[in-house]
Amino acid sequence: MEFEEFSSMALPEIEANLQQTLKHYVPHDFPELREMLAYHMGWESLEDVTNRGGKRIRPLLVLLCANAAGGDWRQALPAASAVEYIHNFSLIHDDIQDKSELRRGRKTVWVKWGIAQAINTGDLMFTIGHLSMLNLDSEQNPVIVMKASELLLQSCVFLTRGQYNDISYENRVGVNLDDYWKMIGGKTAALLSCSAELGALIGKADKNLRNNFHSYGYSLGLAFQIQDDWLGIWGDSALTGKAIDSDLAAGKKTLPILYGLSKNGDFARQWKKGPIPADETHWLAELLEKEGARQYTEEMVKQETEKAKEFLDKAVGNLEAGKPLWELTQMLLERKK
Repeated sequence: MEFEEFSSMALPEIEANLQQTLKHYVPHDFPELREMLAYHMGWESLEDVTNRGGKRIRPLLVLLCANAAGGDWRQALPAASAVEYIHNFSLIHDDIQDKSELRRGRKTVWVKWGIAQAINTGDLMFTIGHLSMLNLDSEQNPVIVMKASELLLQSCVFLTRGQYNDISYENRVGVNLDDYWKMIGGKTAALLSCSAELGALIGKADKNLRNNFHSYGYSLGLAFQIQDDWLGIWGDSALTGKAIDSDLAAGKKTLPILYGLSKNGDFARQWKKGPIPADETHWLAELLEKEGARQYTEEMVKQETEKAKEFLDKAVGNLEAGKPLWELTQMLLERKK
């Protein structure tokens, strides 16, 4: 089965399960709270299942890995919804902490409803995510449900540790490339590795096989985050929904920026002068490219993607059920948003 064929079957079921879960846990007598949740998830309303929001990479990964491990991917839908809600909880809080006014080309929740309500909405998403995981109990052995919940909770610990590093690095002098790997290992990589292992667990894979799926997801997550860093400086704002050179303006310690600082050249001298005015970010992006940061970042994406492919080969080899995972891996490497 091709990835496009699988996703055309799975995505509508992911959206339906996400909405069903939200409706179940958020009563009708809180319409504005429902609206905030639905808005962030990319729905016009809870009667419209069309996804205008994120790519749903994480829930798709759960289902693809469950299928590749030999399980029934539909039984993994509660876990798929769980990781998507946890991901979106982190995005709402990230937007507040980063003072990001746009996500996916629309105003962020805190801009529309205020910081206090956005924090509350993110907290509710976090809770809904963990409640969704417990819905596995109708199809799974309780031991598997307990292990799945533990995996998700562990990933939340890694997420918050990674976010701690991300925030603290903004004002810390001397952050280097080694610090960067520690940070992203606790963010994007944590939830993607969790997603892959969850799918394998629900697909009844043994521990060694689950470890290969986990390592695949981890390396894929590193590649995904590095590509995000590339997009944050050289991406097309019309596609990413974010302001051009957004990471430079925000002072983020991303991979290309840390690489540029390590060169101690013109870019580093300008960066050390203080906050970057919005009208200078394009010029600094050009300096970074001239000093090799763009090429280095692209090479790191390829390197981590190759690692992901090595672990994926150990997990699924040439199995037909693993074909969509191979396609997804290549698609993520080539994405522009």
